[in-house]
Amino acid sequence: MINNGSTHTDLDDKDRFLKLLISSLEQNTFVKLVLGKYRGQETGLMRILVRRLTVKEQECLSLVYIYKTKEVTKNAAVTDGIETITGLLGNPFLSANLFTLTEDVQLVFSKKGKGSWSRSEPTCNALPSELHDRTKARLLDPASSFLQTLGVTDEKHRIIPSMARKWKQINKFLEIFQHAFLSSRLAQANEVHVVDFGSGKAYLTFAIHDLLRHMQQVRPHVTGIELRDELVRFCNAASTSLALEGLQFYQGDVNSYAPDKIDIMVALHACDTATDQAIYLGIRTNAEIIMCAPCCHKQIRQQMHSPTVMQPMLQFGVHLGQEAEMVTDTLRALLLEANGYTTQLLEFVSLEHTSKNKMLLAVKHNTPFDRTGLLAQIENIKKFYGIREQCLEALLNTRG
Repeated sequence: MINNGSTHTDLDDKDRFLKLLISSLEQNTFVKLVLGKYRGQETGLMRILVRRLTVKEQECLSLVYIYKTKEVTKNAAVTDGIETITGLLGNPFLSANLFTLTEDVQLVFSKKGKGSWSRSEPTCNALPSELHDRTKARLLDPASSFLQTLGVTDEKHRIIPSMARKWKQINKFLEIFQHAFLSSRLAQANEVHVVDFGSGKAYLTFAIHDLLRHMQQVRPHVTGIELRDELVRFCNAASTSLALEGLQFYQGDVNSYAPDKIDIMVALHACDTATDQAIYLGIRTNAEIIMCAPCCHKQIRQQMHSPTVMQPMLQFGVHLGQEAEMVTDTLRALLLEANGYTTQLLEFVSLEHTSKNKMLLAVKHNTPFDRTGLLAQIENIKKFYGIREQCLEALLNTRG
């Protein structure tokens, strides 16, 4: 957790800055505050954005904790928010930028706690909206025809209450998908080939096609692969009725379907080693983007020997399962990196919506990397836990 303690900072500088902050709030000139140069222990935390909001007719401060792969928002009463900012300013955040309608103020602390000031003309000429329940910008238009066909919206394009979680999941997936797409070489392509293994009722498959066609303005070739024949027939009928060119569905799985080309490989909730087989197919076909949401991790759990120092912790089945999940997905990420991908393990959707909320995202790159070092890390992890075989590694070794 964040350390709210203090160091030997220049209290005069800190107090002066806080007085300016409070004054801007009282005079209604406050626009935003950004705390940066984080030097604490919280992994991945980069900065905090502070805004003023009105929630249920109560004024508050919204603190958005911005990490490398996520954002966490905490709303607090104004006095409580100022107290939190006071504890963070100078340690562990060494810089603060206050934006008001009358001036911009920056305070930077040295490692020894010495403050340095700068003041300039305001860069903001209007106050932001204080409404918390405003409409959030979405990558997907609720009026998209496929949403009604799939039962997400009604005839007036309103989200059906029972589908609210699915609607949020679709939009979160599209945020991750678009970010990966724009960071890849596919951003310059005229057409893109996507294969979605285990597409189910194809909410995400249709959404990918819609985003590529309308927002990215590329020619999409999107294929959904699903074992259940009734869903394949339903999705093909929906695609045909909506005249969606470049969207089709086939019965099969990652072992039975052999596509000619894959630019983006998606496999959400592929069970146990099916995730490894999907990743292997993505690597083998030189996919630019690989997106997986692993479902379970039986192979590694059955092999794991608890190191002596960890036996008291891993004697509990729930802890062993969590450890097996972490080890399995770490090995997968390292194997992807050893094959030329930049990888991330990130939260797909909130735990309040599903317990299976992790996504492994890999984007192909052309920059040099230490393959030997990465393979050594994999061997060290396997040796530590007594792991004899990992499916993805075995598939890659067979490929040579």
